Amino acid sequence: MTHQELLHALPSLLPAAAVWAAEQEQIALATGVPLNPDGIAEARRVGVRDPEKIRVLVVPVIPAPSQPDLRQAAEAVGFLGPHTWGLAVGHGIFLREDQISNLTTTSHECVHVAQYERLGGILPFLTQYLTEVLQFGYDQAPLELEARRNAYQ
Repeated sequence: MTHQELLHALPSLLPAAAVWAAEQEQIALATGVPLNPDGIAEARRVGVRDPEKIRVLVVPVIPAPSQPDLRQAAEAVGFLGPHTWGLAVGHGIFLREDQISNLTTTSHECVHVAQYERLGGILPFLTQYLTEVLQFGYDQAPLELEARRNAYQ
């Protein structure tokens, strides 16, 4: 699928994407670990209102949807592949195990948590984030640029 085709299909994909993201958040919240005091301070610095709610789950590979249409869409835009270092879903953060000591990656994902809070949750965040990625490309999507700009360097 092209980016234009995905942009057109996005309204029909978003409900399933939001359900998948909410399930992933619950997994991270149930099995992840809280940020340490330095992590909480960094999350506050990048704008997270409730950093104590964040849980970080270290995984060998960042999860991707098993539903064929969602997986195809993620692959078409180069999102959630083997190269993905981290993923924020609500207050849950998945970090690939080789990124556990990378403060920039954790900080970047905390910026996304702040965006989830600011935008009002999973569905509003995904709607804006995925629309931007499809319109501008991952590297130029405004929410992604904000995360890169504000993350610990």
